[in-house]
Amino acid sequence: MHDTAHGITTGAVARRLGVSPTTVRSWDRRYGIGPAVRGDGRHRRWGPEDVAMLEEMCRLTASGVPPAEAARAAREVRASVEDDGTVASVVPVAEAAAASAVRRTAETETETAPGPHPAEPVTARGPAGGGGLPLGDVRQECRGLARAAVRLDGPAMEALLQAALAEHGLVTAWEDIMAPTLHAVGRKWESSGDRYVEVEHLLSWHISTALRRAAVTGPAQASPAPPVLLACVPSEQHTLPLEALAAGLAERSLPTRMFGAAVPAEALDAAVRRSGPAAVVLWSQARSTANHALARHVAGTTFGVRGARTAALVLLAGPGWLGRTPAPGMVRPAGLREALGVVARLYGERADEAEAAERGRG
Repeated sequence: MHDTAHGITTGAVARRLGVSPTTVRSWDRRYGIGPAVRGDGRHRRWGPEDVAMLEEMCRLTASGVPPAEAARAAREVRASVEDDGTVASVVPVAEAAAASAVRRTAETETETAPGPHPAEPVTARGPAGGGGLPLGDVRQECRGLARAAVRLDGPAMEALLQAALAEHGLVTAWEDIMAPTLHAVGRKWESSGDRYVEVEHLLSWHISTALRRAAVTGPAQASPAPPVLLACVPSEQHTLPLEALAAGLAERSLPTRMFGAAVPAEALDAAVRRSGPAAVVLWSQARSTANHALARHVAGTTFGVRGARTAALVLLAGPGWLGRTPAPGMVRPAGLREALGVVARLYGERADEAEAAERGRG
């Protein structure tokens, strides 16, 4: 048994876990994973086995296991520590408890939710929410990321994002995990009177960090080919979709120049003329920021030597451009995957033209 005199307070254990004291108390009230022994009155004092239990609860919920199942597995961890007398015994028990929790979750989803054939991995998607956010039918990793975001658990978000990129690749990680979680946080913020703003800011920062890291660690961009320019139109501050595109282009070894949020029209014009890009991607999140005159100007800007002047293909990216048919020299991709395809084909065509010109000179 543990000595309550040496236990730590709820506030201290919450700081150690990176969650709020309210979350710890809620887990105690809802799922019965409070301290094994309480101090005088009803004050909670958490011993080593209690902390090990809460750490396992955090780990499981962050990985997408529903809280009730995670709590059952976490209690098994505490029981093992109490029997063994050492915290070192947590590791094998935690692995077994986690596997048991995931199996129970899979069995429940198979019985109650429409979805994959039982022979397929039923834990990949499911209807459960994430930390009270309106997620709907999403991947389990999305629910785990949402729960970590609501807890303001930065280390868990970083680990989950890295794992998603490593396992699924950039496009799937963005379209199926990052973007749905961001949209759910945004909907929650809009419907709850400016609550959850801190959740959106922290989640956005971690996603941005993961995307920029992916762009930097992608294959070296040693090609002499003209770059792709990425820019938000003036007054547009949303850069995450462009950061995802930059990471996807880096993954394909295509050269990029990211100019970020709210690029002034004069600066964009100068960048196009100086760099002679193969394509210019203009992001607009809302119709109020879409600048069609600027897009036409960029599409009509030519560069290169006299007699062989050319212009960049303009990609109108984002929902702000909806409602109008793209003018000549422009395309409007439906999403990240299509935008990457458009740019990749553009570079393929340029490579074919260069090869044909080389054969003609021979």
